[in-house]
Amino acid sequence: MKTPVLIIGAGPIGLALAGDLGFRGVDCLLIERTDGAVLQPKMDMVGIRTMEFCRRWGIVPWVESAGYNRDYPQDCAWVTTLSGYEFGRERFPSPKDEKCPPQSPQKRERCPQNFFDPVLRRFAGQFPGVTLAYNTELVSFEEHADGVRARLRDTLSGEEREVEAEFLVGTDGGASQVRQSLGIQMTGEPALTYTTNVVFRCDGLEALHDLEPAYRYIFIGPEGTWATLVAINGRDQWRFSLVGDENRLTHDEAYMREAIVRAVGREFDFEILSMLPWVRRQLVAESYGTRRVFIAGDAAHLTSPTGGFGMNTGIQDAVNLSWKLAGYLQGWGGRTLLDSYEIEMRPVALRNVAEATGNLKRMLSPRVSSPTAAVFQEGPEGDRARVEFGDAYTEQMKREWFSIGIHLGYMFEGSPIVVPDGTPQPPDEVSTYTPTARPGSRAPHVWLAPGESLIDLFGREFVLLRFGAEAPDGAPLQRAAEARGVPFRTVLIDNPEAAALYERALVLVRPDGQVAWRGDALPADVDGLIDTVRGTGNGA
Repeated sequence: MKTPVLIIGAGPIGLALAGDLGFRGVDCLLIERTDGAVLQPKMDMVGIRTMEFCRRWGIVPWVESAGYNRDYPQDCAWVTTLSGYEFGRERFPSPKDEKCPPQSPQKRERCPQNFFDPVLRRFAGQFPGVTLAYNTELVSFEEHADGVRARLRDTLSGEEREVEAEFLVGTDGGASQVRQSLGIQMTGEPALTYTTNVVFRCDGLEALHDLEPAYRYIFIGPEGTWATLVAINGRDQWRFSLVGDENRLTHDEAYMREAIVRAVGREFDFEILSMLPWVRRQLVAESYGTRRVFIAGDAAHLTSPTGGFGMNTGIQDAVNLSWKLAGYLQGWGGRTLLDSYEIEMRPVALRNVAEATGNLKRMLSPRVSSPTAAVFQEGPEGDRARVEFGDAYTEQMKREWFSIGIHLGYMFEGSPIVVPDGTPQPPDEVSTYTPTARPGSRAPHVWLAPGESLIDLFGREFVLLRFGAEAPDGAPLQRAAEARGVPFRTVLIDNPEAAALYERALVLVRPDGQVAWRGDALPADVDGLIDTVRGTGNGA
């Protein structure tokens, strides 16, 4: 069997990569050693940039209707127990009621992995060139000059077969067989905490306590922060996480039941659906692959879930890599296009992983500076202590709750396929995001008409934006692109707000929605510009 791209691992990153390749007309084979069922969702927040990609793919309604209770409040609260005291709370509307920020036509969405994976599976499966093979595992692979020869095994029958692929991508998780086979090391902190998750079912948990409903509760005791509780479907299923430390401990079901009862503050009936011990890590691969083999998602970077950056960074990997593979396989992109994947995405991973670890340290800070005994006592003195401690903790946690800059403000500095314009790099903010069309940045959103965003123009090809009828003619650049088979179109934008935001008369946007070049006039060497952004640089 032959395939242009063989993808190992059908979690959200592998499914998104397969779907985006199909979206671009590239055939691929995606294998997954399991049947695809998700018993322990590892993510539950689909970030704003990922939702912009879902908008591009036309699947936003699928995400919104996937199964999470979109009427459920999304508050985050820090408490002694659900039956005890509340220190503080950050209020957020339900997913149905939350508004889009001014910087995007989309907003984040609550869609845990057990809901999101089926959405992406449906998306990928709609393309005839995308083949999904579950209960199929990678046995081994060998890279050669023209591609990769892989041996696969059917986990049900034991039957083995060989596949020839031009490229192989490992989206096979933190223990990635692909990464390990390549001998790629990871750097960072291998064990931030040893944590045990329990997913349990309880109808009407909110009726067992007097606190307002919340999506996430953080439990703080005399020992500091010790557990969290998350509403994973907004109805009757919850994920309880017993947050350990750097010491590996194994807990049985009886121990975890006692911990859950302690958190709720009273005995109650509940059904444990699954248990999963896991390790929070802060690790980024030293390399993102070789000439024919790449890694993406958790195979390339492992992060604490504090902030919800892990899966969303991986989706950025998938979209970044997909259009570059498409360009190379379709003959209009050069080798530098593929080399730019690591150059662009690895710094983003380093940034996001570090931010997540900072969020973890802030969440666990009561362990370092334990709350006074008074916060657990009744009476006026305890009330005053709780207000003082709660206000400080609430202020400290805002950086995790408000992180639009992480999701939208990433920049591809030093990329060989981005043409800098000499302007200084803007500050890399976390809690705020100022849109910019500076090359290497996400092309900003502007409403052109009701329901029509400027970013809806991007996705399948390079787009040259001409701002106003007086903007220079883009035809020479379009002819240079067409002569090389580069998918390209020119769009006239008659919108003063957009013109002011993009700051130049001409702006070239890549298929992934990032700005590749901008200027008030075309360069004298339009051939050189097209060759740079398509990753050849030599006209080949």
